[in-house]
Amino acid sequence: MSAVAPTPGSALAVSVHTVCLTINGRRLSIEVEAWVTLLDLLRERLDLIGTKKGCDHGQCGACTVLVDGRRINSCLTLAVMQDGKEITTVEGLAQGEVLHPLQRAFIEHDAFQCGYCTPGQLCSAVGLLNEGQARNRDQVRELMSGNICRCCAYPQITDAVMSVLQGEEQDGGGASIQPWIPGTVPG
Repeated sequence: MSAVAPTPGSALAVSVHTVCLTINGRRLSIEVEAWVTLLDLLRERLDLIGTKKGCDHGQCGACTVLVDGRRINSCLTLAVMQDGKEITTVEGLAQGEVLHPLQRAFIEHDAFQCGYCTPGQLCSAVGLLNEGQARNRDQVRELMSGNICRCCAYPQITDAVMSVLQGEEQDGGGASIQPWIPGTVPG
């Protein structure tokens, strides 16, 4: 649904669209202009600043989020294109105080340094595991290649993803978790 609202100080009208999204489990109805990216909606209007604005051209992966469980660069999609979709950002991976297995694995394997790319890396890794295509280190590296880490923590990131893929991580109570089952978002 769209409405036309005049812009202050001009006779031109701006088209505003109502978008219904489920973001990190919360159903929202938001009015946005047609040109607002999902990234800008998340960061600037909803204060979900874990999703980072890196290159703003889809080349670095810092803005990666999950849309209906699939990883996308949120800087390359318009918010209006995601109407009716379920969005998971890094803020939605943990369940309360219990970290997602990948978040725990990133900590255990020291898979971050400056941390700027970490939210996108985490969301991309969740999507990668849900896709069920990665079976070994080379496939993880290839399928995560759209996420740039300027600190070069790639070996640790790969170790963390592999540990969850193979079921080597433990839950918050010290018990081993089962190997990753594709399609289980957020965890």
